[in-house]
Amino acid sequence: MIKVLIADDQELIRESLKIILLSKPDIEVTDAVCDGLEVIRSVREKRPDIILLDIRMPRLDGVSCTKIIKEGYPDIKIIILTTFDDDEYVFNALKYGASGYLLKGISMDSLIEAINTVYQGQAMINPDIASKVLRFFSKLAVNNETIYVPAENIKMITKNEWTIIREVSKGKSNREIAKDLSFSEGTVRNYLSNILDKLELRDRTQLAIWAIGRGEL
Repeated sequence: MIKVLIADDQELIRESLKIILLSKPDIEVTDAVCDGLEVIRSVREKRPDIILLDIRMPRLDGVSCTKIIKEGYPDIKIIILTTFDDDEYVFNALKYGASGYLLKGISMDSLIEAINTVYQGQAMINPDIASKVLRFFSKLAVNNETIYVPAENIKMITKNEWTIIREVSKGKSNREIAKDLSFSEGTVRNYLSNILDKLELRDRTQLAIWAIGRGEL
């Protein structure tokens, strides 16, 4: 059972999402809240697996919520869900550890797919902004906002794992990597999990920023 917290300041959207998600037998809605401080309270009390998090909310926006939650509860996955194709919000939410960013215009089938994908540890980014995200990673590297990994950790990375890292640094999803390298998605997930463990990185966002910052891929 996937436990989902819904956070949106518009009641119609909150209740619509709640009704739809409650109709799915493998999803439990832990709460539906209207502002950022309520998100933090609900996370502490009910510990959801995934948060559908609107970016623009009263009292505490989605970016600030993401930063606070990922610092205190790194295992909770966050999907930013908004009508605003706002680059600054997108990039900062991903930088702080959001697992996905989807525009509210997507179909409900796509939303359910995103929830399941993120629950399995993958990223889910709207195709319309994937190239922008990759450019942002490159900008971080140019500005020396790189991530430190000890040299002894880097030496543990195998040839196949370097291949996966190169694909992640291009902004590709697990599905795209699997197709391009003739691997199963499960194999790609296992490689990625091992890579993150070896490099002591939080998620594929940190991995992409680190890889681009090396300038050797």
